[in-house]
Amino acid sequence: MDILQTIIIAIVEGLTEFLPVSSTGHMIIAQNVLGVESTDFVKAFTFIIQFGAILSVVVLYWKRFFQLNHTPAPEGASALKRFLHKYDFYWKLLVAFIPAAVLGLLFSDAIDAMLERVEVVAVTLILGGVFMLFCDKIFNKGSETTELTEKRAFMVGLFQCISMIPGVSRSMATIVGGMAQKMTRKAAAEFSFFLAVPTMFAATAYKVFKLIKDGGTEIIMDNMSTLVVGNVVAFIVALLAIKFFISFVTKYGFKAFGWYRIVVGGAILVMLMMGYDLTIM
Repeated sequence: MDILQTIIIAIVEGLTEFLPVSSTGHMIIAQNVLGVESTDFVKAFTFIIQFGAILSVVVLYWKRFFQLNHTPAPEGASALKRFLHKYDFYWKLLVAFIPAAVLGLLFSDAIDAMLERVEVVAVTLILGGVFMLFCDKIFNKGSETTELTEKRAFMVGLFQCISMIPGVSRSMATIVGGMAQKMTRKAAAEFSFFLAVPTMFAATAYKVFKLIKDGGTEIIMDNMSTLVVGNVVAFIVALLAIKFFISFVTKYGFKAFGWYRIVVGGAILVMLMMGYDLTIM
């Protein structure tokens, strides 16, 4: 993988990781258009550069990530409840993170097996796109809130588990989960970004651990400069993508992303029917 291919793939990762369009589907197309062979390093690269995307969320929402809750705890609260009240933000992230962490560990092999089926990615892209054409009308009923309770956080975490099906999009699943809990589009999208940090970090760390365990340390060390470039590019692009997405979705909703998903899923199906050997990185 040369420097141009590295930059392009990192741009694709940064652009699509936090948008409800499935980064997996875009990686399939990018890899095949660029003619990148699916080697052990390329597979590791696509996971490791997620760190750059994760960092963009932390930088963009720095104050939200590192600010404790200094409001008074409920009167008569126990020591545990006072502790959880102070670390409210992190506690709710943990509550939302647990479902995917448990299911991810239990069904890791099954998820990897599904990931190898490109047609699954294409079909879920299209079905998810059709759903997004109508999701604004489905959930835009009654009063909306920006408040995130433990119950809402847990429900968003359950919705995140749906994204284990390749092509669904973690971003789409969690945002829809938030909107299903009467959260505003902006509040749901922002919590989706926050939840991405522990979720993606855990998934990346697990994949890197497996690679090192299987003797891949040398692969990582030999390509360190490529990994650095990929992370820097993914960080910058993801930073811009998040800012764009929050502004766009607040004003216009999700219909445009729905049509886009349908086009991308259709493109993958056409490539398959034309005989392209699409291999997911």
